[in-house]
Amino acid sequence: MKKPVQLLLLFVGIIASIVSCQPTAQIDESDVTRIITTLASDEMEGRRMFTPGIEKASQFIQEEFEKIGLDYVDGLSSYEQQFNMYSITNESAKVSINGQQIDPSLVAVAVNQESMSISDASEATFLVVGPNDNLQNTYAQARSEEGNVIILVNNSHESLFNRFKSFLSRGNRVMEMNEGGMLMVLTNITDVKSLDVEVINNVKAESLSNVVGKIEGKRTDEVVLFSAHYDHLGIRGTEGDTIYNGANDDASGTTAVITLAKYFKDMGKKPERTIMFAAFTAEEGGGYGSTYFSQQLNPDEIVAMFNIEMIGKPAVSGPNTAWITGFDKSNFGELLQKAVEGTEYEFYADPYPTQNLFYRSDNATLARLGVPAHSISTTPIDVDEDYHQASDEVSTLDLQHMTNTIKAIAAAATRMISGEDTPTRVDKANVR
Repeated sequence: MKKPVQLLLLFVGIIASIVSCQPTAQIDESDVTRIITTLASDEMEGRRMFTPGIEKASQFIQEEFEKIGLDYVDGLSSYEQQFNMYSITNESAKVSINGQQIDPSLVAVAVNQESMSISDASEATFLVVGPNDNLQNTYAQARSEEGNVIILVNNSHESLFNRFKSFLSRGNRVMEMNEGGMLMVLTNITDVKSLDVEVINNVKAESLSNVVGKIEGKRTDEVVLFSAHYDHLGIRGTEGDTIYNGANDDASGTTAVITLAKYFKDMGKKPERTIMFAAFTAEEGGGYGSTYFSQQLNPDEIVAMFNIEMIGKPAVSGPNTAWITGFDKSNFGELLQKAVEGTEYEFYADPYPTQNLFYRSDNATLARLGVPAHSISTTPIDVDEDYHQASDEVSTLDLQHMTNTIKAIAAAATRMISGEDTPTRVDKANVR
C-alpha cells in the first residue's frame, strides 16, 4: 500500500512544481499607483531637463528596470543612455564689409560652434534682402544652406530684423556643434568685395539621459519598442503650487513602460522578437531624447513603436478605449484593433486631427525614419484643464482606467511580439 501512496505524493509534487513555474505575469493597479505616485511626487520637482529632479526620476526608473531584470541595450553598461546637449550663446561678433566696420548692434548671430572666422568673401554665401523682399523667407532659405551664410538685410526691415536679433540672442541648444553658421547684417550694402568676420561664442555642455532596457528575443534584429517621455515642465512661478508634476503628461506613460516591462519579463519565456523599453528625456524641450535614441540603432529593425502618452484619464468614447495617432500612416492601428477583437478593449483613430498630435510626441522622430511609430492616448486633449498646468496631479487621474489601458496595450502587442503581426512601414515622404 505504501508504493501507491508514494507515487501519488510524487505526482502531486510534480504538479505543484509545474504550477509554481507557470508565468505569474499580471498588471496590478497597486503597482501602477506606486510608480506614478513616485514619478509625479514633489520630490521630483516637475522633472525638467537639466535639473536635480529629472536626475532623481532617471535613477528611479533605472532602479525599476534593475528590479525587473531587463537586459542592457547593446553598447551600454547600464540602463542610462547618456548624451550631451550644448548650450550656445554669443559673446562677440566683429564684422567688416568692404573695409567698413559694422556696429555690433546691427549684427545677429546664429552660429552653432565655439567660433567662426571668415577672412575672404569667397568663404561665404550671401543672401540679399531688398526693400521689397521677404526677410522671413530668406531666413528660412539660409537655414537650409550649408557653410557660412551672410544675410544682408536692407535698413527698411529694421523692425523685423530687431525681432530676429532678440530671438537669436537668447542662444541655442544643439545636440551637435557643426561647421559654418549664419549672420544677419542690417545694412544697405548689397555688393561685397571684402569680408572679415570673427565670432566668439560661450559653449556649455549639459548632460541628459534616456533610460533604456530590453528583453532579448529569439530575433535580435526585430524589435518591438514601448516608450514614453519622463520629463516635464519643472517649477514655474513663485506663488501657489509652483511644481508642475506632470502626472498625466507623461508620468502615466512612463509608468506604463515600467509596468509593461515587468509584465513581459514575468511571462517567463524568451519572446520571439526583442522587446525594448525606453523612457525618453527632453520631449518637452524639443524631442532631443528620442532623437539621440534613434541615432543609436538601426531604425529598420524596429518593427513597431508603442509610444504611450497621457493615459491617465478616460477617453470620451468610454472606458477601456484608447486612440492612436497617425492611424492612416501604417496599419499599426488596424492590427491592434484585430488583436483585441472579442475583448472588452477597443482602439480607434485619433479623434483630434486638428491638434496634430502625431507630431507632438516622440513617435514622430522615429516615424520620420520609416518606423510604424504611433502614440497611444486616452486623454480628451481638447478640453483637458490640467494639460501643462500645475494641477496635473495624480489626484486628477483615474488609476483603474489607466491600469486597464496598460492591460489593453499588453494584449494588443502580443501578436507583434510573437511575430504573427508586422505593421506596414511608414512612408517617410508622408511625414513632415
